Order: sequence, then structure tokens, then C-alpha cells
Amino acid sequence: EIVGATCTELALVSARCVRDKQFFCVLGGDHTSAIGTWSGAYEALHHYGDIGLIWIDAHMDSHTPETTESGRLHGMPLAALMGYGYPTLTNILSDAPKLKPQHVVLIGVRSFERGEAELLKRLNVRIYFMEEVQRRGFQSIFNEATTLMREKTYVYGISLDLDALDPASIPGVNVPVPDGIDPDDLYAGFSTLNHSKDSQWIGMEIAEFNAYHDRDHQ
Repeated sequence: EIVGATCTELALVSARCVRDKQFFCVLGGDHTSAIGTWSGAYEALHHYGDIGLIWIDAHMDSHTPETTESGRLHGMPLAALMGYGYPTLTNILSDAPKLKPQHVVLIGVRSFERGEAELLKRLNVRIYFMEEVQRRGFQSIFNEATTLMREKTYVYGISLDLDALDPASIPGVNVPVPDGIDPDDLYAGFSTLNHSKDSQWIGMEIAEFNAYHDRDHQ
């Protein structure tokens, strides 16, 4: 209930930003913030068209109460945005699913459990596992994902979990997973985006920074 109330407050803020055509960046603690961020964007724009989301994360974050092994809500936000999970989280501002599976792309996944993987497979969500990112390069994957968003959705956002990055370079996260995306590659990929030239990109989110795990302000 507390997470649902917090996400509702956040959704109202992101919805207002979107309606005002104001690009936004949400800085979140754990990744449940995504439920609020993109529920607000949906509320503001779903009458015009579909919202897409590029989810950059070491994890799938697509558990439901029935499949979770830990009970942690920050392992559920992407499933909740697609309409699967606790009603308190799926019904933020609206009881409709906020994202269609065909408009979701995951990048950098390398740690997951069977239940969430089965859900995403059943929904046919596009996942670029870390092995593919390493083989093809982040820039190629990112370009492909943004092109898909521009072609298939009305607007899109980016949600970055910092544990997508290699913890050798970015140690300040809650759930570090080895062999992640090189931060320099991420910077280079993001530098190709320009909101003033790509009005479909409405905002982004950065989550899961944990200062207690950081070293020397890396």
C-alpha cells in the first residue's frame, strides 16, 4: 500500500510533465519507481497512442506475486506495468495495462528466475540478453531498440537500472551482477539521443543507486 501510494504521487508528477511537454528524468531508489513514472505517462498520453519503454537492467523485474521467490516488490515493476501483479500496483491512476508487451524492450539481462522468464516469453517481449549485447555491441542494440520505439509507438521512455552496468565500474547498486554494460558504451549510446530532435522520447528514469555500496564516489 505504501509503494502504491508513493507511485500514485509520482504518476501525477510525470503525467503533469508529459502534458506540459516537459522532458523529465526520475531519480529513483529501487525500481518500483517505474510503476509510478510510466503509469503517469500512460495516463497523460494513452488517448493519442501507445507508449513504449526501453528497460535497461541486469534483471527482468517481471515477477508476479505468484512467481516471486523473494517477495521483493522491486522485482515486479515491469510485470505490473503490463497488468500483472498486485492490483494496488497495476491500477495506478487506471486499471488498464500501461504497456503492451510488443512495445517493451529489455537490454542487458543476465540474472533472472524461471517464473518471470516464462511470463516474458509467453508475452513475446523482446529481450537483448547480455551475451547479445557483448557480441553485437551496446550501440547497435540501443540503435535498434530506439528505432523500434520510433516506428511502433507514439512516444517512448527509457528506464535505467544502474545494476545493468558492470559493478566493477559502478559498485553502488543493491543487486550487483558481474559482466555488465561498460559505462563508456552506455554514455556513447545515450549521447546519440537528443530530446529536441526526437520529440517521441519523453523522459527517462535512473534507479537502484545505493550510496552505501559505492566506493570512492564511482
